[in-house]
Amino acid sequence: MLLGDMIRRLTDDAAATELIVGLGDLTLLQTMSERADGEGLDLATFSQDAVRSYAARASEEEWVTLLGQIGKSADPAAIFIKRAFASAIQPACEIHGR
Repeated sequence: MLLGDMIRRLTDDAAATELIVGLGDLTLLQTMSERADGEGLDLATFSQDAVRSYAARASEEEWVTLLGQIGKSADPAAIFIKRAFASAIQPACEIHGR
């Protein structure tokens, strides 16, 4: 699936849940749901914010890592989404190079 198609699917919690489950990481789903609840957001909004934040704030090092992983993957969109979601549940210093 194309990255744009994945992002467009993040319209409601059911679609966001389906997308995250499709990534094959149930722990990610649980953690993202907990973080979304903690921030007073639904899962879809939290997921959309994660993608936007990652694209806007990832360090140069992170982009190099992402591109390296994408180059080796049969599903580059899933790699981007996984890293974006991981950045939303990790401390900022780990993903943004601070």
